[in-house]
Amino acid sequence: MKILALDLGTSSVRGLVLDADANPLPGALARRKVHLATGDDGSGTLDGPRYLACLAECLDELAAGGHLRDVELVAASGQWHSVVPLDVGGEPLGPVLTWLDTRPAPPAGTPGPADPAAFHQRTGAWWHRCYWTMRLPWLRERASAPVARFAGLVEYVFGALLDEAPMSISMASGTGLLDLCRLDWDAEACELAAVRPGELPALATVDWRGRLRPAHARRWPQLADARWCPPVGDGAASNVGSGCVDPTRAAVTVGTSAAVRLIQPLPAGVELPPLPDQLWRYRVDHDHVVTGSAYSSGGNLFAWANRELRLPQGAELEAALARVQHGRVTANPRLGGDRPPGLLPAGSGALHGLGFGTTAVDILAGLMTALCQLVADDLTLLESGVEKPAEVVLGGGAMAASLWWRQAFAAALAPRSVRHQRNPEIGATGAALVALGRVAGAARIGGIGRTDERNPPNAVVRS
Repeated sequence: MKILALDLGTSSVRGLVLDADANPLPGALARRKVHLATGDDGSGTLDGPRYLACLAECLDELAAGGHLRDVELVAASGQWHSVVPLDVGGEPLGPVLTWLDTRPAPPAGTPGPADPAAFHQRTGAWWHRCYWTMRLPWLRERASAPVARFAGLVEYVFGALLDEAPMSISMASGTGLLDLCRLDWDAEACELAAVRPGELPALATVDWRGRLRPAHARRWPQLADARWCPPVGDGAASNVGSGCVDPTRAAVTVGTSAAVRLIQPLPAGVELPPLPDQLWRYRVDHDHVVTGSAYSSGGNLFAWANRELRLPQGAELEAALARVQHGRVTANPRLGGDRPPGLLPAGSGALHGLGFGTTAVDILAGLMTALCQLVADDLTLLESGVEKPAEVVLGGGAMAASLWWRQAFAAALAPRSVRHQRNPEIGATGAALVALGRVAGAARIGGIGRTDERNPPNAVVRS
């Protein structure tokens, strides 16, 4: 059996084929970059139809290479918090709002939750611009035509491809509208969102499996009989793909953005443990929750610096970073604003300690080190709910690319043990393991090694 794993990210769409143990098969990877439109007004949007076309191109490429033969299962990792208004025909009434968009604001005179602490405990979220509680009224007010329903980016894409596309419990938990214990839409959250019956996606059952629509089955006949599993939120999938699936091990993932997270077994209906005020909590699946903190800055810090500061490249950059004097430049890395519960808008980044001797590499080091410290502070808070400090596993494309950044994280997170997951496709791998029902088994995943490896291989290596 083979598994097709889709990673529906913010900067790219990827499709890769894995074996029955969720190990990536050599050469079976297709990737398309997508354009994230950002502006000084705090916008951060994607073009839904173009995104769907990019995914189709990935599937075409994999099919042409013969990689889709014997695929029986399709798993997916998708970005939490995205939302797009749809018309009666399921067509977008505007661009997709991503997690990066900071424009939504509460309607005038709306008081918010009656008991914010209880609301946070039930939903794992806050009444915040990142969540559908605030996003849906804002989008409805600006839609060019009446809104028939709302969907996340994943549900929009799957709705176009599959015979039906209910929202997985994992993706629903990222909307801020889900009661995490009952696994149903929260009445107060829906009232805040001013959303009517039928305007939200149906929720997928634990045993839901989708099938391609006939037209798409003809385009990709190798997938005609494949079963499509409920998608997994990108953060949850990354934890599983990093081997961080219980409270003894925390994942620090740096892709376009960054996050620190812990997974705990917690079946539906079981009372939720207390949630610290500054942390969110979402669902991995019906049996596990993930708790953590996220940041709008990550690999995009490096991308910005690389674009604007004329940095040296490759080994030359790593060598220059190694020579930087620690603390020469300090920074606020919130170039993209705050993720919840913070409220700082986009454009809140700052640099301190600049002088005529300051180099572009000094600035980059200051930004990257500042993110390390944010993560370290929040990990301390996250560990307050577990018995002892966690081992940390670094993962994501940005971690695979920079030895210096891995070592900066290791220094910031000391004295904890800090290791590195060498597989750059942790999201897709994690989604496949969730689809296989092997979350707990991911603790034994291969590919975890030292942070000082200079050229970590881009594949899972069995330990």
